[in-house]
Amino acid sequence: MITKKTKGKSHSDLLIFNNFGIGFFRYSIKPDEKFLMANSSLVKMLGYRSEKELKKKGLAELFVNCKEKDRFFSLLKKRDKIKFFEVELKRKGGLPIWAAITGSSSKSALRPVPAGLEYLEVVVEDISLHKETQEKLSLERDYLQSLLDNIPDAIYFKDIKNRLIKVNKFYIQGAGGRELKKIIGKTDFDFFPYNQAKQMFKDDNYILRTGKPIIGKIERTLLSNKTWNQVITTKVPFYSKNGLIIGTMGITRDMTAYANLEQEHLKMTTDALNMLGKALEMRDPYTFKHNANVSIIAERIAKMLNWDENRLLNIRLAGRLHDLGKIGISLDILNRPGKLNEEEYQLIKKHVENCCKLINEVDSLRPLVEIIYQHHERLDGSGYPNSLKAGDILMEARILAVSDVLDAMTSHRPYRGALGIAKALEELNAGSGTRYDSKIVNIVNRFLKKDNGKIFWLSDDNKQKL
Repeated sequence: MITKKTKGKSHSDLLIFNNFGIGFFRYSIKPDEKFLMANSSLVKMLGYRSEKELKKKGLAELFVNCKEKDRFFSLLKKRDKIKFFEVELKRKGGLPIWAAITGSSSKSALRPVPAGLEYLEVVVEDISLHKETQEKLSLERDYLQSLLDNIPDAIYFKDIKNRLIKVNKFYIQGAGGRELKKIIGKTDFDFFPYNQAKQMFKDDNYILRTGKPIIGKIERTLLSNKTWNQVITTKVPFYSKNGLIIGTMGITRDMTAYANLEQEHLKMTTDALNMLGKALEMRDPYTFKHNANVSIIAERIAKMLNWDENRLLNIRLAGRLHDLGKIGISLDILNRPGKLNEEEYQLIKKHVENCCKLINEVDSLRPLVEIIYQHHERLDGSGYPNSLKAGDILMEARILAVSDVLDAMTSHRPYRGALGIAKALEELNAGSGTRYDSKIVNIVNRFLKKDNGKIFWLSDDNKQKL
């Protein structure tokens, strides 16, 4: 029996929960199952006109799903208390609502409970809006993940400590098909060789520190099956809603097939040029060796400028080819001692144009045309064929100009002996900043001083192929 004291307490609770604006009810389990009381917020939430109308229902009738009802009562029986149990409840004549139920049985009550009485006290909160928002976010996440998984590139997000927090299916495949839980939270050091991971880590920290992206970086990656591939990677900073950098996002595309095709094309081209070089060596071994020497000098200068592999390849090839046009000039003129007359000098200058015509027919060598065309230009406009001045001369051509002079003056020629390293440096230093790029001349001075003036480019290794 409900005592007067208990009734008074119920009405007091009712007033409190009405003011809260959340649902509250007390439900008898023993001796009978029935609502003992329900506040107005619950009545309104479930679409009833009055507490009296709601009380005609049994608690089980309010659950949309019978299994969820059974689970609720089972958990309550085990624990006597339950917190934030999410479930769909039936509304009168309307759509179901999502509710969060927090309840306890009278077994856990602190105040005395009359003998033979057992009841539940339950707080009900309408979380339909929260669920709707949650479902929208979940749907958006699913759409995003589906989009990411259908892009044939590895896409990945990292936190501020460079730990992976999200990846797409292509990334998982590249990681050897590991389970997602074995990828999330890991760093590049868990998947790649130490030196490679160290560079990736350095790139990520650069982005986190500066906010600047790294775009189109070409890398070689060791896969889980121990094979190497070539990729192109773009990484950008990832921002919070407050505009703070909280991580990085990366996109890596596998370029192995394309790179292999390019290598095949390059090999075909260089094989053909090596054959042409052999012809030049047989006809004019001095020019052939000069090309090889200039290539070695130019590459060392470019390495000291920290150029990437593609640019190093270009300067190396340009050096090996820059005087190839001399193959069409008479040896009598090329090797004649003494001063040439004007007509002969004009023929010599034609070797630049002749070389460019040869390599312009090869697609993969076309980027070298302008470099080679400018290698006799000088900063003050005193060079040929177009009397270009500083701002119009490519850095590659400036390197070739210095390398050309350095080898020409230190090598033996049929019409004169080698002038020596001292004379070559005298010429370069005298023209530094006027005819020759001072930065490049300074680099030459540095490495020759470091090597104690050793003429490293005159070794037998210079006969290597392109």
